Amino acid sequence: MNGRRAHGADARGEGGDERLAAEGEVALTRLIMDGGDLAHAADHLGSAFAADPRLPDAHEALTELAGRAGGPAAALEFFPADRPFAGSLVCRAHLLAACEEWGEAVLLIATAIRSRHDHPWAHVAWLTRDALPGLLAAPLMTRALAQMVTALPDPLPERAREAVRPFYELTVAVVERHPDDPRLSAIGSALARRTGDTDRAVAWAERAHRLQPDHIPSIMLGYALRAAGRPDDALRVWREEIARDATDLSLMVDIAELYASTGRAAQGLPWAERAAAARPDDPQAGPAVLGVRYAADGDPAHLLALADHLRAHPDHSYATTVLARHSEWQPWLGVVAGATEATVNVLQQILRDPGTAADRGQQVQLVASMIEPPSAVLAFLMAFPGGRVSSRSVGDPDPREPVGAVGRTLWTYDGMVARPAVPAPSPDATRLVRDTAAASWPHIPAAYDHGVRLSGLPLDDLLGVMVHPPQPPDDEQGRYLRAYRPELWIRAVQTFACLGVAHHRADEPWPDSVRRSVLLDLLDGPEDWLAETAAFAMVATAWVDPSVREDVGLRVTERMLAAAKAYRTREVTVLGSLCRLVLLCPWLEATYTGLARDLLATIARAEQEQEKERAGGGGGNSAPAGGNGRGSDAPDGAPQVSRRGLFRRRRR
Repeated sequence: MNGRRAHGADARGEGGDERLAAEGEVALTRLIMDGGDLAHAADHLGSAFAADPRLPDAHEALTELAGRAGGPAAALEFFPADRPFAGSLVCRAHLLAACEEWGEAVLLIATAIRSRHDHPWAHVAWLTRDALPGLLAAPLMTRALAQMVTALPDPLPERAREAVRPFYELTVAVVERHPDDPRLSAIGSALARRTGDTDRAVAWAERAHRLQPDHIPSIMLGYALRAAGRPDDALRVWREEIARDATDLSLMVDIAELYASTGRAAQGLPWAERAAAARPDDPQAGPAVLGVRYAADGDPAHLLALADHLRAHPDHSYATTVLARHSEWQPWLGVVAGATEATVNVLQQILRDPGTAADRGQQVQLVASMIEPPSAVLAFLMAFPGGRVSSRSVGDPDPREPVGAVGRTLWTYDGMVARPAVPAPSPDATRLVRDTAAASWPHIPAAYDHGVRLSGLPLDDLLGVMVHPPQPPDDEQGRYLRAYRPELWIRAVQTFACLGVAHHRADEPWPDSVRRSVLLDLLDGPEDWLAETAAFAMVATAWVDPSVREDVGLRVTERMLAAAKAYRTREVTVLGSLCRLVLLCPWLEATYTGLARDLLATIARAEQEQEKERAGGGGGNSAPAGGNGRGSDAPDGAPQVSRRGLFRRRRR
């Protein structure tokens, strides 16, 4: 089939699993061919190509099948064009290429790329023939690109760029052979942009716009200029096109969102509102205006409205895109809020030192000026199991005591040392939580939905895993968390365990439900990260179920107020996180959300003052570490790692 070797000498598959699967399918293909059932053999051969399109044995087996059928043209009947299976279509493409039906073969490769853009469908020898660009008509290449590029991410991830590279190189050759075809240049610009070749994307789009300054070339030129870091030029081109043709609501949305992404959301808002007013039920314009409003004023009410829109219109995928875009890396909207305890700060300093971090068996000693949340200590001991964290004082009010009447607590104290008050979870529950927990998520409703995976676990297991967390999974992200950010992993485990609680016996009416009772116990229990994660689980429940919003907002606000009262006389490291969670209840009266903003501003000022004191050599009053981190107790005269309290406060 002129395709035994991919683009280069090494025709390796994407990975061992794909290669093994493809080899198994090829072996079955040959066995079935020997029995004479070529149609059945073709099915398995299509599966082989789907697993590893670059496997030499698969190409050899296709050649053998074609020979048994009477030639490539005769073998086409075993791979019909109307079969949607990509592996089968690629086999048909190779047979068509063997028949020198180049145009149809290229169209089928484009179809396969559309179905899975990170798979090396295009890495085949016939697609790189020097003569091929001259054999392809401009309209056919335009058609192939048009059916492919709209399904590709913009930009393409690196792996996908390599997978698509031979097809893009073919595109470059064909576009340059037809410089007077504006449609080909315009659509070719879209692929160039996605592969990161922005200079060529702009050049092709400008050429198309010169030749035919109408709608499609204008849109493509704007996209290319935007990708090249020229947003004002892109806006000029798009505004001119809207002045010529004001019917494209999607282009109005693009203008609005480009303004917003360059820090000018207020200028973009009229464009988004114009699009939404023209068609209130438009699946793109409606979500877009909410996203631009959020970019303009930062009010989470707009994101909540997006979540409500998505619940009412689950098929409006653009609402998901906009909600995820504005939630990304925002505390609790798209990622667990970071821990602020001194214990965690010192832990991160230690883990950034390669020499110290490599020896996890050392007996690191930390002495804090005041008790910190037990989960912060747990994070330190997860990194250094032989370590020890002690405290010199309790603080007032006592953080070991619940702030309200609770039926259960997960921590108990021996003096100033916290210990889990519940047994460890079962091994099966531990594995499921480890495989479910994540430190980030697309948006709040997505986190809530993901938590349903834990809904079948016994309540005792969900509670146990919060104070007996598993180690992170052995993947790239898990290894990073283990090495550098164990506190994020613990917060992720606790977050999703609380979301599992939020799904526990979900058929029970909320006011008298077990899930509400348990989450309130965690919220109002001893001061700990569990109060934050329980509050988040309640807020997430309210985002997807408006009937519980009033209750959730009230209870999370009450917990914030209790933390704010304690903050007057001591550190309360969970306060900032609780304030952010209150702000994610925009249905509350402005008095409460305004107080949350004021508290966050106070915390920020305190942190700035702390940094100034550090820069000026101010002394520390808490969290010393023993000199070399080894031994039994850290003596008072030992060298110290010190820091000011995270917040300045009125002393009693």
